[in-house]
Amino acid sequence: MTSTDPRTLAELQQALRNGTMTVRQLMLRFLKEQSQFASPAWISRLHDEALLAQADACDARLLAQGPAVFDTQPLLGMPFGVKDNIDVAGLLTTAACKGFASEPASTHAVAVQKLVAAGAIPVGKTNLDQFATGLVGTRSPYGAVPNSFDPARVSGGSSSGSAYVVATGQVPFALGTDTAGSGRVPAGFNNIVGLKPTPGRVSTTGLLPACRSIDCISVLALTADDAALVLSVMEGADAADAYSRFQPGPARLKPRLRVGIPARPVFNGDAGYRESFAQACAHVQSLGHEVVPLDFSPLHATAELLYGGPWVAERHAAVERLLDQKPELFDPSVRSIVESARDFSATDAFRGHYKLRAAQASTTSFWSQADVLMVPTAPAHPTMAEVAADPIGANAQLGTYTNFVNLLGWSAIALPFDFTARGLPFGVTFIAPAGFDAALAQFGAAWQSQLKLPLGALKQHTELRPTLTRAPASTPTLAIAVVGAHLSGLPLNGQLTERGATLRLATTTAPQYRLYALPGTVPPKPGLQRVGSGGAAIAVEVWDVPLAEIGSFLALIPAPLGLGSLTLADGTSVHGFVCEALALEGARDITEFGGWRAYLASLKPAS
Repeated sequence: MTSTDPRTLAELQQALRNGTMTVRQLMLRFLKEQSQFASPAWISRLHDEALLAQADACDARLLAQGPAVFDTQPLLGMPFGVKDNIDVAGLLTTAACKGFASEPASTHAVAVQKLVAAGAIPVGKTNLDQFATGLVGTRSPYGAVPNSFDPARVSGGSSSGSAYVVATGQVPFALGTDTAGSGRVPAGFNNIVGLKPTPGRVSTTGLLPACRSIDCISVLALTADDAALVLSVMEGADAADAYSRFQPGPARLKPRLRVGIPARPVFNGDAGYRESFAQACAHVQSLGHEVVPLDFSPLHATAELLYGGPWVAERHAAVERLLDQKPELFDPSVRSIVESARDFSATDAFRGHYKLRAAQASTTSFWSQADVLMVPTAPAHPTMAEVAADPIGANAQLGTYTNFVNLLGWSAIALPFDFTARGLPFGVTFIAPAGFDAALAQFGAAWQSQLKLPLGALKQHTELRPTLTRAPASTPTLAIAVVGAHLSGLPLNGQLTERGATLRLATTTAPQYRLYALPGTVPPKPGLQRVGSGGAAIAVEVWDVPLAEIGSFLALIPAPLGLGSLTLADGTSVHGFVCEALALEGARDITEFGGWRAYLASLKPAS
């Protein structure tokens, strides 16, 4: 991609900053390109005059305030699409059901309002599987949204329109929803990013529920960096949303990860996904991570609860009156799914909750075996004809690696990986515990920067940064450099990990220190001392420790050790382990080894 054709949020903002594009020009480009696509990706759109008036107002703010306006409105002038089960003031919320809504929404959904306050411009409502019930993108009276690479194949759903308008470059980002994979599957099928927040991180006030207890508003974007920026604007607690749970987690993952994968991955169809997933696993290993095959059967069993258990009753609760009064308005597949809720009793609902609570407890063991999970975003990419022949079965298989995530309260990001021999996009999804949204987004930015794939269906490339422009909120931390028994894999490292600390980097100190082996310590520990001359660089690890855990960590540090200021090799200062000078008298100087781990290795008998 060239600078004359900016498409990502980062590129568009830069073009507005340097004056090579105005918001009006950006909006005119959208209006022109949107009219050129025959796909039924849009259900409704604001009038041209209204959009151009908003664009002119943005240009006026930029002219008056200059680039500083982006400090308070980081999305100034950016057009975006909104899935049509999310309220946009002035437009009907149809949920892809003609006759469902009679009056336009009077206010924006909370998530949309936050984006508007940040300067973004909602341009219209995008198509979806009716009532967000489906993963194919064909269950809509407004038409089936085709795949952006092969119109004979499905776009994926239920956020089909949002994925299509992003992949084709009409807008830099769009909002989807994700209950069972609706923001991840279409991302994988269209070579874009689908960032699914932890349930409760983004307000769902103004969202027509599918399964209210686990619904998420998700972001579809060309890059992980763009998706992270949008999430950073939308996220936050909402007192009006009973399911709001804003609890940020770590800012980043460990540099070297244990990546859990399905021990027996499931694939179907002719898309060539099996070979592509094997290549993705090899790529993970080439980055220095460990691939750990795991038994996914407990996760698949959890997924069965979503449609094979009483959770389908949540879908019935959202549309019960309409189903009773006008069942003919429903897509046949959607109707059969929602009506199945009548087969469950209140007793079944409680039994289902008991099973889920047990699954939530037992599946925490996955995080003792892996730091993240990597799965194929979907096990197959069906054709339109295959879905028409078996609308329920073809759809059901697509949730193999997505249905369990929200039930377990986890976070996820769908990322492009490569193209199959048939020229179809293949994507993988990384899954992490609740609250790891910022860490996954940061990982995603690095992942994309390494692969250098074209963006969406644009068939153009751009250089992507491996770091985020603006990250979602994360737990406040203090960087602490460790030099001895707290290093990764050594006896006291658990004092860090059990407090939620994450490894930021392995590096060395500035060449101003000497290292000693302290006698009589259990487990053995070193002492680090800063010297005026004759010092050396000593190997250390820098860990981000949550501020709330600092007190309990300090309480575990015995004399003569303590925390002080350390200077790292790059000249920055962090807190780190130091030692009282008195305790070093008579201690063995082990500076020559360059670090505690190398010294311990020297003590092992030669084999």
